[in-house]
Amino acid sequence: MSIRSDRPVSTEQIHAALAALAAEPEPAPKKRPEGPREEERLRLLGSLLAKTELEITAATRLTEEEEIEDVLETLLGWGEQLGRDPDLAVNVLTNRLQRTAVQVSEPEAEELPPGREAAFAAVMTAVYALGAQLHADRGDEEGTRHALSGAEEALIDILQGMHDLRVAIGDAAGPVSEGND
Repeated sequence: MSIRSDRPVSTEQIHAALAALAAEPEPAPKKRPEGPREEERLRLLGSLLAKTELEITAATRLTEEEEIEDVLETLLGWGEQLGRDPDLAVNVLTNRLQRTAVQVSEPEAEELPPGREAAFAAVMTAVYALGAQLHADRGDEEGTRHALSGAEEALIDILQGMHDLRVAIGDAAGPVSEGND
């Protein structure tokens, strides 16, 4: 599988796109008087992605009747850019899910609240399930097994997080301590 990009977007092009959207990062002349550097490329792409997602969010109606049409319209544009490469589509989707999982997990937090833990596990279940299918499509039984194991563990984490949240709101009994038989 190859990523569709005959000419990768340069750091300067990304920075120019951010500037055009009034979203360029604060300049740091002491750090980079010559402008954006190649090692900043991924961070700048992340900024551009965030700006794009914010624009889509602002343009998406929040009424249940029309929201799906807005989502489908953005998917049409996404599909037009991506083309008809199903492996690439899964790769892009998996990459997006992994970013979502990291955002949900609050990397700085020592412990996640149970609802966030369940949401993180749900996203990871999708990542593992997509990976399992890719391995299966390639005939990689061991890779499929490994990905399925990850999906199963994540499913258990979803159920545990949901249960812990129910305990927190009083809808379920908490863990029984050994001294209270």
